[in-house]
Amino acid sequence: MSEFLKFAFEEISSIVYNIAAVFAALIKLLFTGWVDYILVFTTYFPTLGIFAKALSILLMLVLIAIPVLIIYLAVKKIKLRRDLKNDTVENDVLYKEIGKLNKQVLDLMDEKSKILNMKVSSMGGTGYAGGNAVIGNIRPDGGAVQTSAAASDGSGAVRFPKLSEVDFKYRNFTYPEYDDTVTLQQFADGYRSYAAGTLKLYYTPEVVRRFIAGLAASKLLILEGISGTGKTSLPHSFSRYLSNPATMVAVQPVFRDRTEIIGYFNEFSKKFNETEFLRALYEANYLPEPNYIVLDEMNLARIEYYFAEMLSILEMPSHEEWKLDLVPTAWQGDPVLLENGKIRIPENIWFVGTANNDDSTFTITDKVYDRAIPIEINERAEAFECDPQEPLHITAEHLEKLFEQAKEEHPMSDEVILLMSKLDQYLQTRFQLAFGHRILKQMYDFVPVYVACGGTELGGLDYIIARKVLKKFESMNVQFVRDEIKELIEYIEKIFGEGEMEDSINYLYKIQNFY
Repeated sequence: MSEFLKFAFEEISSIVYNIAAVFAALIKLLFTGWVDYILVFTTYFPTLGIFAKALSILLMLVLIAIPVLIIYLAVKKIKLRRDLKNDTVENDVLYKEIGKLNKQVLDLMDEKSKILNMKVSSMGGTGYAGGNAVIGNIRPDGGAVQTSAAASDGSGAVRFPKLSEVDFKYRNFTYPEYDDTVTLQQFADGYRSYAAGTLKLYYTPEVVRRFIAGLAASKLLILEGISGTGKTSLPHSFSRYLSNPATMVAVQPVFRDRTEIIGYFNEFSKKFNETEFLRALYEANYLPEPNYIVLDEMNLARIEYYFAEMLSILEMPSHEEWKLDLVPTAWQGDPVLLENGKIRIPENIWFVGTANNDDSTFTITDKVYDRAIPIEINERAEAFECDPQEPLHITAEHLEKLFEQAKEEHPMSDEVILLMSKLDQYLQTRFQLAFGHRILKQMYDFVPVYVACGGTELGGLDYIIARKVLKKFESMNVQFVRDEIKELIEYIEKIFGEGEMEDSINYLYKIQNFY
């Protein structure tokens, strides 16, 4: 035993000696060795020529700069880490100012949109160029609908047969009585009861809140998750609850451009090959209810290819600019709501895409995610008993008013904005990630509606941060920031409170484990 102890002592002593020798060599290299370096310099310098002396001075300057730079970077790193962990009062004031500035930017963006709307209105619109036989009718907004009877080119052909059928359908259409008294909480609870009692579809209150709040924040929602959790059933049942069933569009892998969903004009037949997507888009101009078009399995093809034009149009600040070119000129006999060959994308329409993440699908790009509200559904809710619920008749205008009312009654508090600004500053400093203006606007629209539907302010903020900001980690090389993600988790729990940001924490753990 004594021989073993002697062996162990000598072995460990050798290792410790070598480690100490390495540190001693580093210290001598960077600090204490300069006496020897200067001695060598002064010994050779007098014997050198002018050019060699200049080179020797330059060499010494470079050698001096190396340890100085190392010391500077180390001190800067230590100071930055200390400042981020301390969160001094001065930082709190700075973060609060950042939060106020972000709100002011959003207000200016809204003001810009209003000015553009006024500008477009003052310029006036171009009336319908075709049509001669007019049948009087009243649209839901109070305007007169004109119905054209004759054909376009003298051949008796109709370029848009499906859209013309829509015109005919609404010539003498009787609109139902709409309920303009329902609140957002009643709206959310009513839908959940309707889906369970009538359709035997069960969703958690959390999923319903996120879906309704998503409608307030974006015209495009993406339902993600494993197959069989009710992603397609959610918008279908939701639209049935509103007495206006959604149009289902099955996306195919061959979709390459807008003609796959909009259609195209056939020069040989002189007819427009219309799609159900186009018909639903056109019919939504007649209906005051919320309208939904579901893009089922939307990532079977590249979304940024076939849906690119729609994404761009929906980004335009003025709704007067929400128009899609179908044909270059207007003909007699064209559908009455087309304006010089353009179809208007109404404000009362939402696009809902479902997406699976497997080998048969394409990755959804940041361009699409930034404009959409993603909602993850990975589990089926437990069945529950409830009283039967009747469908609801509500206008999209009233729904938008409920969203605006929620923003007035449940605005994001200064305290939460301060915490959000701290996190934003931390992400910018450590990961070069930031809350963009689009994400901030979606956040200020999403959270109040989420609260009005029965959620909490931090719960709504947590969800948006996890799905809109932290999701960008998926496009980074997480191998190099694994330790920083661990510190980010600790920082989030420090400023928001342990267990308060469950979605964000779980998402970060998922990213760590995945990589």
